[in-house]
Amino acid sequence: MFKTRMTELFGIEKPIMLAGMNWITEPKLVSAVCNAGGLGVLAVARCTPQETKDFIRQIKDMTDKPFGINQILVGPGAKENIEVAIEEQVPIVNYSLGKPWFIDDVHAYGGKVMGTIAVARHAARAVSMGCDALVVTGHEAAAHGAAATSMVLIPLVAKQVDVPIIAAGGIYDGRGIAAALALGADGVSMGSRFMIVQESMVHERFKQLCIEATEQDTLYDNVFDGMDGRVLKTKEAEAMTKKGFPVVDAIKGAMLVKRVLNLSWSKFVGLTFEMMRAEEGHPMMVLARQAVGNMKHMKAIMEGDVEGGILFAGQCCGGIADIPTTQELVDRIMDEASETLARMNKLDV
Repeated sequence: MFKTRMTELFGIEKPIMLAGMNWITEPKLVSAVCNAGGLGVLAVARCTPQETKDFIRQIKDMTDKPFGINQILVGPGAKENIEVAIEEQVPIVNYSLGKPWFIDDVHAYGGKVMGTIAVARHAARAVSMGCDALVVTGHEAAAHGAAATSMVLIPLVAKQVDVPIIAAGGIYDGRGIAAALALGADGVSMGSRFMIVQESMVHERFKQLCIEATEQDTLYDNVFDGMDGRVLKTKEAEAMTKKGFPVVDAIKGAMLVKRVLNLSWSKFVGLTFEMMRAEEGHPMMVLARQAVGNMKHMKAIMEGDVEGGILFAGQCCGGIADIPTTQELVDRIMDEASETLARMNKLDV
């Protein structure tokens, strides 16, 4: 048992969280992380409400440990997916981008709400709204970290709030956990490292690309899905940074999203305008790029298309060298964290 405020709040054994990643963190991987002692998180933003319910029930069949769901609040189906999570009494609800209107409903059945932020000034506000914990995402992370690195961001947030902090961005081993704890965090969230385990559905070609990558082999830009984000350096990712606005691809991507989420035309158009009016307003260009990014992301994950696909991945890919089981990975990381902390405690100060 490795006790921190994170483990005590969520009722887990180890201060490790699986970052919610669309099309990747599905029941098999979520339950594997839970059964290894960490916190598995199901990403549901790409799901219909029925898929969300089905996946939640699959996880319950595969583990008796606490788990969570992750939902971006300005996306299509957000309200419905959150309502499903509340109906199913999911222990932890993790959100990003938007106002969490559901906090009292989650607290009513004993659940916890966890906000994801990438800018320090958003931390206190999230806590004031009732968040029980925060995921704080540094620039090193896959997808949507902001400008500040974890080294800077974690201590800043730790000074502002008194809830458990989960550090995200650049963490892939036990030394990273020890460093995060030293910076003021109570645990860590890992995405890229958990993409490269045996239970992950990421295509083997892209798993191998991640293993071969160095810490220099990612690209950070807003062209991948309309928001500043980080992807693995591939031929297509590099080409996207040099192209203009992808009109044809945007239309194809939008139709793909409509089909995957089973949206009627009226619902599709209505949600587009709803997203544009949101507090973190998404202009049409951002929505179009999101559609393109989703399409290319699916090509990478499901088809292993190294020519036309992109994969959101962090700088820590440079430190990933194998494809263990989830249990093997978690055990190894926790052993290394314990050894690192023990070594630090022996320093003369």
